[in-house]
Parts: sequence; structure tokens; C-alpha cells
Amino acid sequence: QVQLVESGGGLVPPGGSLRLSCTASGTIFSGIPMGWFRQAPGKQREFVAGISRGGTATNYADSVKGRFTISRDNAKNTMYLQMNSLKPEDTAVYYCNTRMWNDAYRGQGTQVTVSS
Repeated sequence: QVQLVESGGGLVPPGGSLRLSCTASGTIFSGIPMGWFRQAPGKQREFVAGISRGGTATNYADSVKGRFTISRDNAKNTMYLQMNSLKPEDTAVYYCNTRMWNDAYRGQGTQVTVSS
């Protein structure tokens, strides 16, 4: 069983940066492709970024490409999302999960608010 805990969210002005972290308990984290997702109020959850098991392959939603960077440290069972040039439309609760979303691994998420 894998448990995921997201952290690092907050309130930032447009153009600001944040780094989210996702810490996983359990022994299979390093063997699983992982991803970041987000859900804004009144909207469906959407994919943000994904990363392969070894971290060598990544992919991004068009809306964040060039601004966000996903990475992982399997030795620390931790995944990151570096978010730069944040926009108000990036405001959402951000979740980490397996690359193909699995409700069984849903964490509490971390709130990101981009506002002046």
C-alpha cells in the first residue's frame, strides 16, 4: 500500500514560484510512474505532469509546459513539482498520484493560490 502526502502549496502573486513535494510511504514508489494533478473549484481534475519510474521521461499538459518541471528522488521516495511564472489560472488543489490516477492513493492535496 502506498500513501502519498503533498506539501508546499501557498499564496503567491502572479509570476511567482512554488515547489511542491510529494512524499510516499511504502516500498513500491520507485517502481511506479507518477504524476501531478490539480482540481480547481467547480472544475474537473486535470493532469498536470507525469514522470517515468526512473525519472528520465516526463510529459506536461500544454497549459504548464515551459513553466513547470516535474522530478523525483526515488532514494527519498519523493516527487517534486517546480512551478514558475505562476498564473491566476494555476490556482487549484494539487495532488500527486500514480501516473494513471488511482483513487486508492488520493492524498489531501495542497492548495496553490495565485493572486495579487
